[in-house]
Amino acid sequence: MSGIVRVYKRDEEGTLHFREAWFDEDYNQFLMNYGVVGHQSKTEETDVPDAGAAEGLLDAFAVQCAEDGYAEIPEEEQFWVVAQFALKTREGTDRDRYLEEKATDALISHLAWRGLGTVERAEFTDYKLNIFCLCPDVNKAVSAIKVCSRGEDLDFTKLSIGAAPHSDPQNFKLKHSAKPANTFSL
Repeated sequence: MSGIVRVYKRDEEGTLHFREAWFDEDYNQFLMNYGVVGHQSKTEETDVPDAGAAEGLLDAFAVQCAEDGYAEIPEEEQFWVVAQFALKTREGTDRDRYLEEKATDALISHLAWRGLGTVERAEFTDYKLNIFCLCPDVNKAVSAIKVCSRGEDLDFTKLSIGAAPHSDPQNFKLKHSAKPANTFSL
């Protein structure tokens, strides 16, 4: 199975739309997810007999998306958006590892269902938990991370968010801080 097909297109007004499709092996379903980036998407499920049938549907989906003007956004044209949680210890405690798991899972789902990107990794640094997201739209991703953090009780008062172009990961700019701050560092 070739995984997930995720493509984007700007309409005449400049609004970014997305479409994605994949095969859910657990339920033998081909799933299509689509909508305006930053908004809850619509999903359609189709039961399929096996992975081979799903592969055919995925190929047809990719062809139709290309005909409709949708295309992948290369990683180098996307942005790193990092959700950073301040910690009380240098290495993190068991509670912090629980926060890492809960926040990563919540962000994976929240961003994906809105076409806002993927969670690539999480890491602990000195007194910080950093969750790296690869996103096509910085401002909408920052808003979504704030909403998700509040909604999932992810220590919003300890959240900072920084963003940098994929091609310049050393140049993070602060996009949100729960406390007064002017800079963002990993």
